[in-house]
Amino acid sequence: MTTRARSTAYSTGRPPNEGRAGRRSPGRTRFTGVLLILLSLMSAAACHWVFVRWLPSDGERYRDYRAAEPCSSHAMERGWTDCLSTWHLTVEETVNEAAGKGSSYRATLTYQDSWRGTVSFGDSGPLLERLESGDRVEAIAWRGDIVVLGKDGVRQNTSEAPRDELQMNAAVGVLAGLVAAQLFVFGAVRLARPRDHEPFTWDPYGRRLLLTITAVCFGVGLPAVWTGIPWWTVPAVAVPVVGCAAVLLRLRPSRSAEGA
Repeated sequence: MTTRARSTAYSTGRPPNEGRAGRRSPGRTRFTGVLLILLSLMSAAACHWVFVRWLPSDGERYRDYRAAEPCSSHAMERGWTDCLSTWHLTVEETVNEAAGKGSSYRATLTYQDSWRGTVSFGDSGPLLERLESGDRVEAIAWRGDIVVLGKDGVRQNTSEAPRDELQMNAAVGVLAGLVAAQLFVFGAVRLARPRDHEPFTWDPYGRRLLLTITAVCFGVGLPAVWTGIPWWTVPAVAVPVVGCAAVLLRLRPSRSAEGA
């Protein structure tokens, strides 16, 4: 009897109680559930901030910029900044480096001997790549920032120029909201069923769902920016798609198990 018991223990390659000890205790599982719910609240707060503060603020700023008119002499004397002021500046140097994430596009400008500043761009064209030290450029300023540079009829927006890209704001907000929903469900299941929370685990369901959420949000947001469709189409499309994907991913392991 003793010899048989020892043979059984060694044939499994692990001590008899290892599988039982490897399982998480209900208390630890519930603690993980509480952490997931707290993280979901943080993500939900981020979603709320995007749709209540960030998106409306960017939209209002862009509308104000589009409605701004050239500054009058009276406005220039009083130092008003809500109008578009024009300045003639000199290029001191430019940086045009395309190196992936380390890309840098900027120009250092001077105004007589009283001002020196740097403006950044999203890319090199169409103006930055043509500029050289000593060139005279026309700068359009709005609310204290240079938003456009121009020379010989060629103009380029700087990184400070307001843009109508609210679709990406919405994509970030939807991403935060859907991640909050995923974290909350995974946390709640751990609180309700600490010993049996399958399939709401990270691998494979949680990982696949998170990747799907990210891909769908940006897969909808980027084309929305490129085509110029309204920002509200992003949540209108992304949320149902992710909902359907969550159900299909949930059913996938069951079908695989049945097939086995």
